[in-house]
Order: sequence, then structure tokens, then C-alpha cells
Amino acid sequence: MTDAATTALCAELLYREGLLLDRQDWDAWLDLYTEDAEFWIPAWIDEHRTTSDPDREISLIYHDSRVGLEERILRIRTRKSVTALPLPRTVHMVTNILPLRIAEDSIESTASWTVHDYDPRVGKPHLYFGRYEHQLRREADGIWRIARKKVLLVNDMIPTALDFYSV
Repeated sequence: MTDAATTALCAELLYREGLLLDRQDWDAWLDLYTEDAEFWIPAWIDEHRTTSDPDREISLIYHDSRVGLEERILRIRTRKSVTALPLPRTVHMVTNILPLRIAEDSIESTASWTVHDYDPRVGKPHLYFGRYEHQLRREADGIWRIARKKVLLVNDMIPTALDFYSV
């Protein structure tokens, strides 16, 4: 795969993820992830360092497999999540996508992102921004999926509840 083709593959997957989150198409969004996918938003230790071990240090969000994401979506669908009643409206923007390590069935990439979030409960918009680190993996069915997503939330003074759809 050429560098341009790899960048296009990464971009298409990340753009699709943002669109599916904005549309709240949870099933299609989950299908972008491998069964063993890790989803992690580390906390900041100081102005330059984040936590590095989700098993021993604080994380803003951590799921060690897709099951955690599925459970979160179940709570949203069954309306058992007061922080998601009603759900905010979001617009995800992804840019500066750069593949860093490319192997036959694996790509490590980075990207910058912003999410505009409108919370109808309080009638206020919020802006979240940061950087992504992804590991993409080609599965046995030939489809590229997200095997690991690390979200570096640069503005971690969170004005409201933070959830997977906010980043």
C-alpha cells in the first residue's frame, strides 16, 4: 500500500467514525471496532504528561474491549444514563491524519480532532479538542477496524459530562 493510499484509508475510517457518532448510529459505529479494541482517554498528570497505565492510574474513560463500549450504548438506549438524557448533538472534525507505522495488516496513526457539542439540557455549546492515536487492524474478513483508540483530550477542564461521543 502506498503512503497516499494508507493515509486515505485512515482518513476514510476516521471520517466515517465521526459521522456515525454525529448521527448516533451506534451499531455501525461499534462495527468499526475489533472485538478486543481498547478505548482510552488518559488523565493529565501535569501540563505535559498524561497517565500511562490505565490499570494503575486514573483515566477519564477506559474500556479494555469493545464490550465496555457496547455496555455504554446499552445504558444510553435503555435510558439508564442520566448524563445522556437527552443526548447532546455533536459535530466531529478530524484533520492532520498521519500514518506512523505501516505493516501488512496493521497501521498506527495519529490525527488532530475537534468536537463541537451542543447540550440541550443547558442550552450551551462546548468545544473539545485534542489528538488521537489509533491502531487500525485488517480483520480476517478483510475489513480495516479500530483495534486501539487513545484520545488525548487537550482541554480537560470538562464543563459537563464527558462520554465516548464527545471525543
